[in-house]
Amino acid sequence: MTSVATPTAILAINPRQQFLDSFKREHETTMKVVRALPPESSEFKPHPRSNSTRQLAFTFLLEQKLLMAALTDSLKMTGKFPEAPESIKAIIEEFETDYPKVCQLIESVSDESLANTVQFPIGPGPQMGDWPKMEFLWFILCDQIHHRGQLSVYVRMAGGKVPSIYGPSADEPWF
Repeated sequence: MTSVATPTAILAINPRQQFLDSFKREHETTMKVVRALPPESSEFKPHPRSNSTRQLAFTFLLEQKLLMAALTDSLKMTGKFPEAPESIKAIIEEFETDYPKVCQLIESVSDESLANTVQFPIGPGPQMGDWPKMEFLWFILCDQIHHRGQLSVYVRMAGGKVPSIYGPSADEPWF
């Protein structure tokens, strides 16, 4: 069981470690939701304008690649998203393969690099702007959490069992 840090211990953790701890915890939860997708639900859409489960799961992989690009100072926005792999299984495998690489980059990138900015769209529309790198990392993590919430709804609608995320679910009660 994970222990809860005291407020004093939390204040002693540097911003990089705070992000890394949150990233690892949220990744584990995201994997629970992705693995809860029924295998046959790859093209499920709750609405014609919605993304399929496969496309939504691909968002996690894309975001992880954005993190790696930002951390290696190679982030270049082209305005065109790559096509999602044909199977959710392939997406999950690559998501799991890239995860330790992202963690290693977060741990090893210099403080100087983390203090720099990255170019990324700001607000609606194509306008680019400078994002402080740590703020960008948090933005991507929060966006992953947002899309994980969407995916948890898909899991239920596609006939899967929704895992505990921040608290118990009907399918995974705590008591």
